[in-house]
Order: sequence, then structure tokens, then C-alpha cells
Amino acid sequence: MTKPPSSPEYQTPVPAAEVTGEPVDATMVPPPRWPQLRSELRAVVRLAVPVVLAHLGMMLMGVVDVMMLGRFSERALAAGALGNSIFIALLMLPMGILMALDPLVAQAFGAGDHPRVARCLRQGLVMAVLLSVPLSAAMWPLDGPLAWLGQRPEIVGPSAGYLRALVPGNVAYLLFITLRHGLQAMNAVRPAVIAMVFANLVNVVANYALIFGNFGFPALGVVGSAAATSLARWTLFLALAAVSWPTLKRSLRPAAPIARGDACVAHERFPAVEPRILRRMLHLGFPIGMQLSIEIWFFVTVALLMGNLGTRELAAHQVALSLAAFSFMVPLGIGGAAATRVGNAIGRGGLPDARRAAGVCLGLGAAVMTVSGAAFWLFPHFLARLFTDEAGVIEVAVVLIPIAALFQIFDGLQVVAFGALRGAGDTRFPAALALIGFWLLGLPLGMLLAFRADFGPPGLWWGFTIGLGAVAVLLIWRILVRFSRPLAALED
Repeated sequence: MTKPPSSPEYQTPVPAAEVTGEPVDATMVPPPRWPQLRSELRAVVRLAVPVVLAHLGMMLMGVVDVMMLGRFSERALAAGALGNSIFIALLMLPMGILMALDPLVAQAFGAGDHPRVARCLRQGLVMAVLLSVPLSAAMWPLDGPLAWLGQRPEIVGPSAGYLRALVPGNVAYLLFITLRHGLQAMNAVRPAVIAMVFANLVNVVANYALIFGNFGFPALGVVGSAAATSLARWTLFLALAAVSWPTLKRSLRPAAPIARGDACVAHERFPAVEPRILRRMLHLGFPIGMQLSIEIWFFVTVALLMGNLGTRELAAHQVALSLAAFSFMVPLGIGGAAATRVGNAIGRGGLPDARRAAGVCLGLGAAVMTVSGAAFWLFPHFLARLFTDEAGVIEVAVVLIPIAALFQIFDGLQVVAFGALRGAGDTRFPAALALIGFWLLGLPLGMLLAFRADFGPPGLWWGFTIGLGAVAVLLIWRILVRFSRPLAALED
């Protein structure tokens, strides 16, 4: 159940000078009190925990696919891994565009502007349908491009077939992303967790039936896994819509009352397609999609470079990166909470609340990743053995995992900072920072250390750790600058 902006949780005393626009004497403004910080921390945790669980649920679906394909055949596992990597890389841009709903809906909800919430959410659904067309078109004819890129002939056909079998689930998945971010911006996060439970159950049963040919179905191998994923994505969307229908019914209504005093005297009708809002989503969301694409393609490139150093080195890299990716789900959830809390605060005109939300989220993200980093630093052998028994892989992994300890602290800070800036509608500058940090600093430095200085795999890891650290520092600097002055709410 979401709380309206008029609830006590949203009320923050504002100095009279700030209301009147007169200069504020710092000695007259009371410092942040611990009860306010504690209240904000509770609100952030209530938002972040379900978001983290939803992200872990998505990871679990991928883990189940890998486990079942690995028991079908080595070729099916390789083809599925390649196809899934291509899908994720193609997904980042449309997903980023839809994440423009974070600031748009959060700020409208914080301002109590429910007609605008409805308009933005409805146009988000329109955008999801539109974006599914180019995404699906890009996934269909990939046999030739995969062969041209030098992939092994025995996995080109299965990988292309895997991608084509994912296409029927594309529109459902983008609609799910739209609803999840729209609901999250309205502080309704539990429905996504419930939907994820249903989708994981469907994914397990459908994989068992379609990969191996059980329950009377043909054994389709890697294509069966993709078909099961498509079915699970439709389950995600439909289950989320069903569970959250009480909220969606109010938020998606086609007409909203126009108040005149205490009476509602008319109704405003919304057109099915509003180009102005769609353009606003593109303006805000395209940089988000570019930032996500910049990051994912960076890690794909690093994996390719690691493969040039050797199979053992690539396997160790995947072990360390898998550990970092698992712990990254926590700050990713905190970053989502930061976008919502900051956006809600800006919508209701509470700059002190926005500053407090950003500060609490950054502190929480740093604390969580410091604890995780300490575990990486102290127990690298134990963590490496969770993934493999190969002595050579463990030998390299125990060198990379302590570097991952520092890497993930920076990674956690940058994703939370990015979430806070996204809540403020600041998306272009972070995308530019990602390009500089990853591709102009991290990658060249990593290649220099790995190949010229002969540091090998640790060189690549130190390179992108330094690049990521630079991004984190600059994003925090951006928050300090932006949040030091009034933050205007976004317009359509």
C-alpha cells in the first residue's frame, strides 16, 4: 500500500527563509536530526529490500537456465550463453529508455499529481510496445553476423535459434519493466517480488519440459530454454499486473477529476498516445540506456581480452565477476530506492529531503559493499571454491577476488549515485562520465597494465577498478553540485 504525499512520513520542516526566498543563515537552519535520518533509512530499506529480491529473482532464472542447459549438452550451454549475452547487450538501450519513468512518475507522485502519474505510466506502456519492434527485429537475422564475427559453426545456428525463440517474450518483458519501474516510483515494490516467484516456478517447469522433452513435449534443447524464458516473461508481466491491479486501476484510469475547490466538476480525458511525453521519455531515457550499454559492452570487451590471455584466466575472471555481480544486486536495489526517494522529494518541493535521501542511500550502499568487500578480501579461497575445483582457475581467481573487493565498493557507490541523479532527472552527465571512466580511462589503462606491463589478468582488473573509481568520485561530486541548489521538478 503506497502512502500519499500528505502522510507524516513525507512532512519535513522547511525554514521560513527558504519558503520566502530570502537568504538562509546557516546558523538558523537546524542540522539534520538523527530521528529524521533514522526515518529515511527505514524508508530506504523498505524500498530497497524488495527491489534487491526482484533482481536476485532475475538472476535465479538465468542460473536455472545455465544449470539445465549444462545437463543437456555442452553445445547447448555455449549457445545459450552466447545468445543470452547478445540479448542483454541489445536490451540495455530500450530498458534505459523505460527507466525514464523513475524520475517522471516519482516526481509526479511526490507532488500528488495523480493525473500526471497516469499519463506517464500509460505512455510508458506505449513506449514498451514500440520499443519491442526494433528489439525483436535486431534479434531475428543473426545467423550471418554471428558467423562473420568468427563464432564456432556448431553454435551459430543454435544461438540464432535461441534468440528467435526469445522474441515472443520481448513485448511482455518490456511491459514488465515499465510496470515495475512505475510501481517502484510510487513506492509499490512488493508486487514485483511476488510476480518473480511465479515466473521462476514457471521457468523451472517449462525448462524441464521443453529442454529435455518431458510431459509429452519434444526435446528442444537450447531453443526450448528460450521458449521457456519467453513463457516466464509473460508470466512476469501478467502476474505483476494482476497482483498490483488495485494500484494500477487507480493509476491507469483514462480520466482524472479536475478539482475546483472541494468539488470535482469535470474530467480530463487522456489521448492514447501523447507524443510530448514520449519525447520526454526519450530525452531522459536514451542517456540512461547509453550508460547501461556503455557498461555492459565494456565488460563484454574485457571478457574477450581476458580470453586472449588464456582459458584458465577467462574462467577465473568469470568466477570473480560472478561474485561481484551477486553482491552488486544490493546496491542496485538501493540505487532504485534512491531514484524513488529523491524523485518523490523533488516532486513535493522538499530539497532537504532530497539531500537526506541521497546521503542516506550513498552511506548505506557504501556500508553494505564495504562489508561485502571485507569478505572478498578475507576469504578469496573459500569463495573461489564455491565455483570450481580446478586448481589453476582457483590460483588466478584468488588474485582477482581481493581486487574485486575494492572494485565493488566503487561499483556500489556509482550505481547508488546514478540512482539519486536519475531521480533528479539528471541523466546525460552520468552517461558521459560512464563513457570517459570505462572506455577512455579504464579499458586503455587495463590493456596497458595487462599486455604492456605484463601484469596479466590483474592488470585488466586494476584498469577497470581505477576507471570505475573515477566514475564513482565524479558522480558523487555531481550530486554535491546539483543538490547544493534548488532542484526543479521535471515537466512533460
